[in-house]
Amino acid sequence: MIQQDTIVALATPSGAGAIAIIRLSGIDAITIASNHFVSRKGKKLVHQKTHTIVLGHIVDGNRVLDEVLVSIFKGPNSYTGENIVEISCHGSTYIQQEIIQLFLRNGCRTADAGEFTLRAFLNGKIDLSQAEAVADVIASDNAASHQIAIQQMRGGFSNEIKELRAELMNFASLIELELDFSEEDVEFANRDQFQDLINRITLVLKRLIDSFAVGNVIKNGIPVAIVGEPNVGKSTLLNSLLNEDRAIVSDIAGTTRDTIEDEISIEGIGFRFIDTAGIRETQDIVEGIGIKKTFEKIKQAQVVLYLVDGSLMTGTKEIALLKIEIEKIKNQFPQKSILLLINKADKIAPDTTTLISSEMETLSAQLKTIFIAAKTGEGVEDLKGELLGLINTGALRNNETIVTNSRHYNSLLKALEEIQKVQYGMDAGFSGDLLAIDIRQALFHFGEITGEISSDDLLGNIFANFCIGK
Repeated sequence: MIQQDTIVALATPSGAGAIAIIRLSGIDAITIASNHFVSRKGKKLVHQKTHTIVLGHIVDGNRVLDEVLVSIFKGPNSYTGENIVEISCHGSTYIQQEIIQLFLRNGCRTADAGEFTLRAFLNGKIDLSQAEAVADVIASDNAASHQIAIQQMRGGFSNEIKELRAELMNFASLIELELDFSEEDVEFANRDQFQDLINRITLVLKRLIDSFAVGNVIKNGIPVAIVGEPNVGKSTLLNSLLNEDRAIVSDIAGTTRDTIEDEISIEGIGFRFIDTAGIRETQDIVEGIGIKKTFEKIKQAQVVLYLVDGSLMTGTKEIALLKIEIEKIKNQFPQKSILLLINKADKIAPDTTTLISSEMETLSAQLKTIFIAAKTGEGVEDLKGELLGLINTGALRNNETIVTNSRHYNSLLKALEEIQKVQYGMDAGFSGDLLAIDIRQALFHFGEITGEISSDDLLGNIFANFCIGK
């Protein structure tokens, strides 16, 4: 798949701006750029040292297109491992297209999506998991997802996999060697050391697989559904969390007919809050559709904030009805984390607050009750703290490897399955040739992650999601 031609693309976002960067990569990148560049001091790009910048003009014959800065990166010491030229020009869309079209007419072709990073992978500058992390870094929109992507791009995840794969391959070679001396009944692979390796690999794989539950929600944002009866303050709470008037607030019940979504970052973790239509019996067709969507959003959410109007809870009857409603949601969505929010706490008598707290504790020790006043913001910071507490960020704080990529997750699951087969074979006293089959399969799945084993179709699917110019 290694291409010998020279590619060109806009590396900065399309549209007008202060500056734009046009990138060329390939064997002839410097030569092609030199043919259309006139240095202020008469310097030739082909004679410039790598990692230097030259000021001059891009010209099309006698026509000057723009005054530019040209950066030179000579292979293999470049991002792609090839010769790279990056042209910093003025950000006019007209200038951008004129320069790109000039190079397309003179030896370049338009880069495919992610082709610069694909060439970096094919030329051995990065492995496949690092290449995928490049896209994650670009897409990261909060501190946590950025931290995970940067760690993976720097090779934290792939290094861990490569070390295990190298050790496993070493033992696989020794076991394969035993097959050549099967008649002499010798063991080159120390079975005790091999057992220790299998134990370590199993522990690491299980840790990485378990981390996906956290990594996936951090990468995509944790969906949080705000539910409850009409007019209990759901939209007011959303506005308070976002610190802006995102949702319409009214004393009229049933104002929210559809779901409203927005995202905020709490200590670097992204949360997607969904303000839903109030749950109640209604004859209004439009409101009924909104309520149906509410239950759909609860299914999609990882956390449910069940909001009630505390000012209406004056005694045991109201509390008993609330307990029934909470039980309904818990029974319908047993895997969901549910936080009970008692709104308008500033209007609740102290003895009623104590009664509500004690009654809710009898309902479930795992059900957290938080008293808030969405209109004034009272208790909102406590709510944010509870939301963070629901997410296991210990691994993130300790800079441990966290898996966020579903392709990696599936390969890890398959690798663990093969390692467990190896363990079963060792326990059962299987011969080396049978063990070798499962070891080779485990090595295959390890190689899938780093790209040491890959297909053109796989690479096409991965890099198709990149932006042009990266």
